[in-house]
Amino acid sequence: MQATAQGHEQTRVLIAGYGDLGSAIGQRLAKEGLTVFGLRRSKHLHSSDILMLNGDVTQPDTLKGLEEIDPQILVYCIAATEQSDDNYRAHYVDGLRHVLAALAPARHLRHVFFVSSSRVYGQTDDRLLDESDPALPSDFGGQRLLEAEQLLASLPCGHTALRLSGIYGPERTRMLSLARDPARWPPQNSWSNRIHRDDAAAFAVHLIHRVLGGASVADCYIVTDSSPAPLHETLRWLAERMGHTAGQIASPAPLGGKRLSNARMLETGFRLRYPDYRAGYAALLEQARQ
Repeated sequence: MQATAQGHEQTRVLIAGYGDLGSAIGQRLAKEGLTVFGLRRSKHLHSSDILMLNGDVTQPDTLKGLEEIDPQILVYCIAATEQSDDNYRAHYVDGLRHVLAALAPARHLRHVFFVSSSRVYGQTDDRLLDESDPALPSDFGGQRLLEAEQLLASLPCGHTALRLSGIYGPERTRMLSLARDPARWPPQNSWSNRIHRDDAAAFAVHLIHRVLGGASVADCYIVTDSSPAPLHETLRWLAERMGHTAGQIASPAPLGGKRLSNARMLETGFRLRYPDYRAGYAALLEQARQ
């Protein structure tokens, strides 16, 4: 395994899964002078700021040599490639296990961040859930993510699960597409939660600096904005902002879904750039107009 760029001898961060979110984290760290290694399956991405590595977390033979990086920080930011139990197991549970095994000989690993999901909470009621509530997954995705989180408990170093709510951003515009076609709106107006990609990346960087500075970091955080909202409210607002008519679409009272608290995230001193969906999507729409 060989990197495609040269870095400095300083704090080393390995990002396993250098995709949309992983690259947003990596670019921020690189601009701050940290040495960042990006591990991805594809060989087509090149960056002058990131030391790119090719490897597939589902194939442990491709991870040989990771221990030579000897990172202080690992960010495991892999995304499943399909919605199936086997695929989730392969990418989240087995993949994390393979990367941790490859890094076992490394001597300076201080902290592992696992990018998980609020999908581990299968609860569907109006209570505001926080990290003190038990993770009770209701589907295979939540179960596999929680199983992967549990692998962290045996590590000799620090570890944190980042339980992201619905992530959106420049490369994640599903809600915009849905808002344009009210006929496709789900009939059930459930509660929804979201986090802008840039805020998710910025929070990960914020925690990495806390670790490197010797500050305490919790073993899990719900990563979401400050305003859970009914799904139809969000879609209606987006439709109106894009000039589409949604006035005749019925929006029943919210039923199901969950409401998530970000109090623990904000207690670290982090401040959201986009505290609610209006701020985040307004920025996306303005970027699209420009």
